[in-house]
Amino acid sequence: MGRTTVLALRAVIAALGAGSLFAQAVLLPLLAADLDGADAALAAQRTPVLTIVLLGIVSAQVVMTCVWRLVTMTRRGTVFSPAAFRYVDTVAGAFAAAALLVFALGVVLAPGEAVAPGVVLLLGGVGVAVMGVALVVLVLRALLAQAVARDVEATRMRAELAGVI
Repeated sequence: MGRTTVLALRAVIAALGAGSLFAQAVLLPLLAADLDGADAALAAQRTPVLTIVLLGIVSAQVVMTCVWRLVTMTRRGTVFSPAAFRYVDTVAGAFAAAALLVFALGVVLAPGEAVAPGVVLLLGGVGVAVMGVALVVLVLRALLAQAVARDVEATRMRAELAGVI
């Protein structure tokens, strides 16, 4: 990965991280205030909605942190090692958790008439899409496992060849 690509990706991750901190510090309290002033049906779901939104932001922050570490490993040339698996597994888990959070938000908002049924259906679609991302990350993990295995095999063969020479 080129230096420009790494810098651009880190700039995007830093901007997203700052945005997520802004959302936690400013937007989440504003959402809480808005839910206080909402009708009784929506105000009753205030705590679950705020908890789900906060956990969703945290899962995004976990993904950003792991991607930052993987980019660092890529830049150093150490991404094809067993140490990368913990970050890839964490990313997959964070996406799966985010999908479950989106489904939970749909379940919380479904009863009553505070939210239109189309919004709940839309949340179901978003949950399926996020779960799809988690599955793509698992496929990429399998590719990483193959690359690591081949790298180990190539290292072993080089050692054998050096012993013969």
